[in-house]
Amino acid sequence: MLLVVHAALTWVLAGLILTIQIVHYPLFSRVGVAGYAAYQQEHIRRITWLVAPLMLAELVTGAALIFRPPPFLSAASISLGLALIVLIWLSTAFVQSPAHSRLTTGFDPVWHSRLVKTNWVRTLIWLVRSLLVGAWLLLGMS
Repeated sequence: MLLVVHAALTWVLAGLILTIQIVHYPLFSRVGVAGYAAYQQEHIRRITWLVAPLMLAELVTGAALIFRPPPFLSAASISLGLALIVLIWLSTAFVQSPAHSRLTTGFDPVWHSRLVKTNWVRTLIWLVRSLLVGAWLLLGMS
Protein backbone atom coordinates (compact mmCIF):
# COMPACT_ATOMS: atom_id res chain seq x y z
CA MET A 1 0.00 0.00 0.00
CA LEU A 2 2.88 2.37 0.82
CA LEU A 3 4.30 1.95 -2.67
CA VAL A 4 0.93 2.66 -4.29
CA VAL A 5 0.51 5.87 -2.27
CA HIS A 6 4.07 6.88 -3.09
CA ALA A 7 3.55 6.23 -6.81
CA ALA A 8 0.29 8.21 -6.79
CA LEU A 9 2.03 11.19 -5.17
CA THR A 10 4.85 11.06 -7.71
CA TRP A 11 2.42 10.89 -10.62
CA VAL A 12 0.34 13.79 -9.29
CA LEU A 13 3.48 15.88 -8.88
CA ALA A 14 4.74 14.92 -12.35
CA GLY A 15 1.43 16.00 -13.87
CA LEU A 16 1.48 19.21 -11.89
CA ILE A 17 5.06 20.09 -12.86
CA LEU A 18 4.31 19.40 -16.51
CA THR A 19 1.33 21.75 -16.36
CA ILE A 20 3.40 24.42 -14.64
CA GLN A 21 6.34 23.99 -17.04
CA ILE A 22 4.41 23.87 -20.29
CA VAL A 23 1.45 26.13 -19.53
CA HIS A 24 1.84 28.23 -16.42
CA TYR A 25 5.46 29.46 -16.36
CA PRO A 26 5.54 30.49 -20.02
CA LEU A 27 2.39 32.56 -19.47
CA PHE A 28 4.08 34.63 -16.74
CA SER A 29 5.39 36.84 -19.53
CA ARG A 30 1.81 37.67 -20.60
CA VAL A 31 0.59 38.97 -17.24
CA GLY A 32 1.68 42.56 -17.84
CA VAL A 33 4.07 44.79 -15.98
CA ALA A 34 1.51 46.70 -13.92
CA GLY A 35 0.13 43.77 -11.96
CA TYR A 36 3.01 41.34 -12.22
CA ALA A 37 4.52 41.70 -8.72
CA ALA A 38 1.16 41.07 -7.06
CA TYR A 39 0.48 38.20 -9.46
CA GLN A 40 3.80 36.53 -8.66
CA GLN A 41 3.29 36.92 -4.90
CA GLU A 42 -0.16 35.38 -5.18
CA HIS A 43 1.21 32.58 -7.37
CA ILE A 44 3.78 31.72 -4.70
CA ARG A 45 1.17 31.78 -1.95
CA ARG A 46 -1.30 29.57 -3.81
CA ILE A 47 1.14 27.10 -5.36
CA THR A 48 2.88 26.56 -2.01
CA TRP A 49 -0.38 25.41 -0.40
CA LEU A 50 -0.83 22.91 -3.22
CA VAL A 51 2.71 21.67 -3.85
CA ALA A 52 4.32 21.71 -0.40
CA PRO A 53 2.12 19.03 1.22
CA LEU A 54 2.41 16.81 -1.85
CA MET A 55 6.20 17.16 -2.01
CA LEU A 56 6.50 16.52 1.72
CA ALA A 57 4.29 13.43 1.45
CA GLU A 58 6.36 12.16 -1.49
CA LEU A 59 9.55 12.65 0.55
CA VAL A 60 8.10 10.94 3.63
CA THR A 61 6.74 7.96 1.69
CA GLY A 62 9.98 7.70 -0.29
CA ALA A 63 11.98 7.61 2.95
CA ALA A 64 9.51 5.13 4.47
CA LEU A 65 10.21 2.76 1.58
CA ILE A 66 13.81 2.57 2.80
CA PHE A 67 12.59 1.27 6.16
CA ARG A 68 9.71 -0.83 4.82
CA PRO A 69 10.86 -1.95 1.39
CA PRO A 70 8.67 -4.20 -0.71
CA PRO A 71 10.42 -7.57 -1.05
CA PHE A 72 10.71 -7.23 -4.83
CA LEU A 73 12.64 -3.93 -4.74
CA SER A 74 16.37 -3.58 -4.25
CA ALA A 75 17.80 -1.14 -1.75
CA ALA A 76 19.70 0.49 -4.62
CA SER A 77 16.52 1.14 -6.58
CA ILE A 78 14.75 2.65 -3.57
CA SER A 79 17.83 4.75 -2.77
CA LEU A 80 17.87 6.03 -6.35
CA GLY A 81 14.24 7.06 -6.01
CA LEU A 82 14.97 8.90 -2.77
CA ALA A 83 18.06 10.55 -4.25
CA LEU A 84 15.93 11.90 -7.11
CA ILE A 85 13.50 13.38 -4.58
CA VAL A 86 16.42 15.06 -2.80
CA LEU A 87 17.60 16.52 -6.14
CA ILE A 88 14.11 17.94 -6.73
CA TRP A 89 14.11 19.52 -3.27
CA LEU A 90 17.58 21.00 -3.79
CA SER A 91 16.60 22.43 -7.17
CA THR A 92 13.44 23.88 -5.67
CA ALA A 93 15.25 25.45 -2.72
CA PHE A 94 18.33 26.77 -4.47
CA VAL A 95 17.18 27.51 -8.03
CA GLN A 96 13.42 27.87 -8.54
CA SER A 97 12.50 29.50 -5.21
CA PRO A 98 15.15 32.24 -5.55
CA ALA A 99 13.97 32.91 -9.11
CA HIS A 100 10.39 33.26 -7.89
CA SER A 101 11.58 35.60 -5.13
CA ARG A 102 13.36 37.80 -7.66
CA LEU A 103 10.17 37.98 -9.72
CA THR A 104 8.07 39.20 -6.75
CA THR A 105 9.45 42.70 -7.29
CA GLY A 106 8.22 42.75 -10.90
CA PHE A 107 8.62 40.98 -14.18
CA ASP A 108 12.22 40.51 -15.26
CA PRO A 109 12.71 38.69 -18.58
CA VAL A 110 16.13 37.36 -17.53
CA TRP A 111 14.81 35.82 -14.29
CA HIS A 112 11.70 34.57 -16.04
CA SER A 113 13.82 32.83 -18.67
CA ARG A 114 16.05 31.38 -15.96
CA LEU A 115 13.00 30.02 -14.13
CA VAL A 116 11.55 28.40 -17.24
CA LYS A 117 14.88 26.89 -18.35
CA THR A 118 16.01 25.60 -14.96
CA ASN A 119 12.60 24.17 -14.13
CA TRP A 120 13.13 21.63 -16.91
CA VAL A 121 15.53 19.91 -14.48
CA ARG A 122 12.75 19.32 -11.94
CA THR A 123 10.32 18.39 -14.68
CA LEU A 124 12.64 15.76 -16.14
CA ILE A 125 13.52 14.34 -12.72
CA TRP A 126 9.83 13.95 -11.86
CA LEU A 127 9.23 12.27 -15.20
CA VAL A 128 12.09 9.85 -14.54
CA ARG A 129 10.66 9.21 -11.08
CA SER A 130 7.26 8.52 -12.65
CA LEU A 131 8.80 5.86 -14.85
CA LEU A 132 10.77 4.44 -11.93
CA VAL A 133 7.77 4.06 -9.61
CA GLY A 134 5.76 2.67 -12.52
CA ALA A 135 8.44 0.03 -13.02
CA TRP A 136 8.34 -0.72 -9.30
CA LEU A 137 4.59 -1.30 -9.45
CA LEU A 138 5.00 -3.56 -12.48
CA LEU A 139 7.62 -5.58 -10.61
CA GLY A 140 5.20 -5.96 -7.74
CA MET A 141 2.50 -7.23 -10.05
CA SER A 142 4.67 -9.91 -11.66
